[in-house]
Amino acid sequence: MNHMIKTKFITMLALILLSGVVFSHENDTAKEAKSKMFSGLETSAGKTVLAFHKALETGDAQTARSLLADDVLILEGKGVERSAQEYASHHMLSDMKYLKAMTITSLEHHINQLNNVAISIARSSVKGTYKDKNVDRIGNETITLMKLNDTWKITHIHWSN
Repeated sequence: MNHMIKTKFITMLALILLSGVVFSHENDTAKEAKSKMFSGLETSAGKTVLAFHKALETGDAQTARSLLADDVLILEGKGVERSAQEYASHHMLSDMKYLKAMTITSLEHHINQLNNVAISIARSSVKGTYKDKNVDRIGNETITLMKLNDTWKITHIHWSN
């Protein structure tokens, strides 16, 4: 599939899947409300996303790279990386150093898996000190995955704060 068409298809699918996410009602207990903030993490696609997060946070570059499709498209801030090789040779190591210095608390995370495509939408609190600067922000992340040869691969990441 042409990369541009695939990206548009994945974006449209993400919007459709996101419209089905259910948020907590005002009268729910705190525990029930929190449970509605997390869904799909137990799916095989969810386990891939969680393994990717863990690999980045622990500095496991080999595992992080192995979970990315070769033609992954990564958008962060004003930057773009158009392959796993480009990310692995540029920003991956600095992302790992940054994440090691941070305390990350997952605030919300939904993974919707439909056949061979999955979308992960997450929000996290990121706090710590990096390069002598205090960090206290909310990070947003969208990850798209495709099942290729019975293996989930991350095909797109969009990070923002």
